[in-house]
Amino acid sequence: MCMASRTDVIVRLGIAGFALYFWTIAILMSVAPKFFFTHIGPFGALNVHYIRDTATFNAAFAAGLTVAYRRASWQVPMLFCVTVQFALHSINHLVDIDAAHPHWLGPADFTSLTLSAVLLAVLLARALRPPTPPRPSVAP
Repeated sequence: MCMASRTDVIVRLGIAGFALYFWTIAILMSVAPKFFFTHIGPFGALNVHYIRDTATFNAAFAAGLTVAYRRASWQVPMLFCVTVQFALHSINHLVDIDAAHPHWLGPADFTSLTLSAVLLAVLLARALRPPTPPRPSVAP
């Protein structure tokens, strides 16, 4: 598939980055849920079943983004869904901002999730723009 503009390349790179993020989180949650809980998501009580359940959602997003990397028609729907997920995830972390152990992780998680939601919204906006037509070459 030939990308017609720099925007397409930026959107594809963003999609690839978030697909890698979701694959990494899904695998980590599935293979090492206690490690994930202790080092990344120390909120409330450990529940390995729920962590693995959440891994399935992350894997589904990862799979969809992987397809969107190759198929332009999937880019807007996947970016929309993932943007909504990050925005809602950010709100959830804001509600529980004081519940993380260590305490600094609550604000850090909220900030990183919010910044990711903003980045995804930018990628979505770029994906919604019509492609830039190629410039005609001018003969000397």
